[in-house]
Amino acid sequence: MAVKIRLRRMGSRNAAFYRVIIQDSRYAPTSRFIETVGWYDPKQKGNNFSLNLGRIDYWLGNGAQPSDTVNSLIVKARSLPVEPAVSGAVTEDEVPVAAVEAEEAAAAAEEASEEKA
Repeated sequence: MAVKIRLRRMGSRNAAFYRVIIQDSRYAPTSRFIETVGWYDPKQKGNNFSLNLGRIDYWLGNGAQPSDTVNSLIVKARSLPVEPAVSGAVTEDEVPVAAVEAEEAAAAAEEASEEKA
């Protein structure tokens, strides 16, 4: 199984928000994924990302390939001082409500299309 670490776009137009996910490369980028290991908000000032470096190291050790953007976030996270926001687990409080609602709606639509097939 070839595994990728990539960004999944969330949010709405002109208000992009990304989750850093672990995904099997055989699936479409908008399809299901294995695990969420962080988030990235390009419009936020200052510390605009959070990564669970422990889980990312685990997946990199198992052969996962990060995208270019995720790789730059990993390098940036390793150069920062250790903080819970950067190296800790991603909590539900850190993810905007609109992003969660959009993902749930997309999952419901995908399930409905799978049931029809």
